[in-house]
Amino acid sequence: MADTTPEAGTTATTTKRFGGRLNAEALIVLFAIPVIVVVGFGTYAIWHATATLDSVEESSLAWPTIWKQIWEHVQLTFVSAFFVVVIAVPLGVLLTRGRAKVAAPIVVGGANGGQAAPSVGLIVLFAMWLGFGFRTAVIALTLYAILPVLRNTIVGLQGVDPTLVEAGRGVGMSATAVLLRVELPLALPVIIAGIRTALVLLVGTATLATFINGGGLGATLQAGISLLRYSVIVWGAVLVALLALLIEWIGRVLEMLARPKGV
Repeated sequence: MADTTPEAGTTATTTKRFGGRLNAEALIVLFAIPVIVVVGFGTYAIWHATATLDSVEESSLAWPTIWKQIWEHVQLTFVSAFFVVVIAVPLGVLLTRGRAKVAAPIVVGGANGGQAAPSVGLIVLFAMWLGFGFRTAVIALTLYAILPVLRNTIVGLQGVDPTLVEAGRGVGMSATAVLLRVELPLALPVIIAGIRTALVLLVGTATLATFINGGGLGATLQAGISLLRYSVIVWGAVLVALLALLIEWIGRVLEMLARPKGV
């Protein structure tokens, strides 16, 4: 006899909703990317254990050094992403309200101009102004990556069906309640797509933080370039790429989970 308890019904509904999203692209996202990342790190581990390394390569690619740099890189990426979200989402909401709408093209244009600037130049300029270190790297990276989240917040909110907004107001919701319970939930997949883009941008740009003593995997790349060790350069680049793939995968999974049913 089939299980007809409320718990079973809830589980079946949740499975059905999630299963509806599992098209071919979603399956690739969920399973192929993690496999690529695991294979990539496994290949590095096997190469490191079997290759004959000179003193420079051994020092640059030692496991304690690599893990320390990966952790620094993750910190740079997610701390910067946190401040990007804290700044860009409220600003994007503001620029879709009332008279502030007229300022949206100006603000987005300014953000476009900031991202068009060479990232290494932006980071170095901030270092000359604020000093070297992790804090300055986070400030520069935050400003550099703010555009995708700001733009997607504005686009997501502008794309909400006006009739749904009017329906919310028609049942007595305040403007704030409509924003929090109708507009933001519907715009959330677009906003998360912007956050995902910003995360990938931050992973790549964070390699430049090493030039201002901000830490990260850029130190491995810099050591390989300075000392002409191509194996160090290649594996440093591969590790950055694998980290970017992993973070991009996390963003895609969050985006898929945030998508409302039927969208």
